Amino acid sequence: MKKNKFTFVAVFALSGTMLFSSCVGSFGLFNRISSWNQSVGNKFVNELVFLALNIVPVYGVAYLADALVINSIEFWSGTNPMANVGDVKNVKGENGNYLVETLDNGYSITKEGEEASMELIYDKDANTWNVVANGESRELLKMNNDGTAQMYLPNGETMNVTLDAQGTLAARQLVDNGLLFAVR
Repeated sequence: MKKNKFTFVAVFALSGTMLFSSCVGSFGLFNRISSWNQSVGNKFVNELVFLALNIVPVYGVAYLADALVINSIEFWSGTNPMANVGDVKNVKGENGNYLVETLDNGYSITKEGEEASMELIYDKDANTWNVVANGESRELLKMNNDGTAQMYLPNGETMNVTLDAQGTLAARQLVDNGLLFAVR
């Protein structure tokens, strides 16, 4: 009887792993602590901090919190509560370097050496991406529930594109032909 219970529990647990095999998550808390540790100093200081964070069990607690709570929230809600809001990255573009700051609902983009910036803002209620510059907001695209996105063109027309390589190619052709505009 005891063997049958163990077999049932083992089969049930293995079945559960098949059902939940794709909810790994991004481990944002653990990765944030690890990234901070790698930026503390030279490799010897990093190693000492690494050992200290393992002795105190900061890494263990962060990993457990990610595995049990934060990744579950990310899986069910679609957003990670440990997203890197406030992080600023330097991105090299065709026309110079840009500073891209992560906001809680999008990104703020500033060309290096200039004060003017633009923001790409996601409106969760309307399911749209908007560009905000000089106090004006314009819709760029609306995510549809059928696997397509509706792009808003400068001439007032709209174009539906699929969310795959073919749709990206169609949008890229519009950009390359100069039909879309950049807000300054």
